[in-house]
Amino acid sequence: MSLPKKIIISESGMRDGLQNEKTILSAEEKISLINELADAGLTDIEGGSFVRADRVPAMANSAEVFRGLDYDRGVKYYALIPNRKGLERAIEAGARLVGVGVSASAAHNLANYNRTPEESLAAYQGIIETAREHGLEIRSSIQMAFGSPWERVIPVDHLKRLVEKYKDQGVNTIIVADTAGVATPDQVYETMSGLSREFPGTQWLLHLHNTRGVAMCNLLAGMEAGVTMFAASVAGLGGCPFVPNAAGNLATEDVVHLMDEMKIETGINLDRLLETARRVERLVGHEGHSYILRAGKSCDLLSAVKRQGS
Repeated sequence: MSLPKKIIISESGMRDGLQNEKTILSAEEKISLINELADAGLTDIEGGSFVRADRVPAMANSAEVFRGLDYDRGVKYYALIPNRKGLERAIEAGARLVGVGVSASAAHNLANYNRTPEESLAAYQGIIETAREHGLEIRSSIQMAFGSPWERVIPVDHLKRLVEKYKDQGVNTIIVADTAGVATPDQVYETMSGLSREFPGTQWLLHLHNTRGVAMCNLLAGMEAGVTMFAASVAGLGGCPFVPNAAGNLATEDVVHLMDEMKIETGINLDRLLETARRVERLVGHEGHSYILRAGKSCDLLSAVKRQGS
């Protein structure tokens, strides 16, 4: 395998991880967790989304969260915005990095944004221009990029058209998301290799859901295709509210553990991250989808066996 020596993990737990939870964390709890994640070495953290509170109640306090973040520690704090009103709220809250999203699935886009994909893209032109006028960094996402519950298969040519629209709007960091958790490693490799050839110089962020247990395989396929930035969620929380039976994201600690074992640099302290992951589980009141939280680190296995035998 031809793999990079270093990857960046974009922590999505405070947005994608919490948006489906019944237990709603306070702004103070979220800020505290974000600070812990930054202390562990994460440098790209999704702090929340400026969406309608009646549709995603867990994100109702995002403005308070962004006002309370420390922007002097070299961490990028990302805010998802669905429309111009969301952008205005993000600017007022002091956000410096925002993102817009469109689904490759027309049905999902209607459920998520109450617009067709074409209507979303047309509206984003002015939103992106306004964000730039206020000095904000922009990244954009394509959800359901590898298949959806409605259309099942998403043609790669369709993805290329969406990417081209974003590139025309001057966006260089593009999130490619397996929102339904249906991707396979061969599909991820072929798709990301093809997009990279078609749009050289683009920063790709691969966002993988572990709905069917193959997200880590898909991550490795993405790495082999040249992707070096991946989303993951502390404790493996998450799942789209508009996708039936949606499971969580890849657990951040599982990804860091694998990278440590493979001698691939992340800059993240796994022990500190595990402490935060355990705290997240206590706060939401249930276990997440994390293997390392249950089984422990591979490097600790021998000492654990010795303890059992003593």
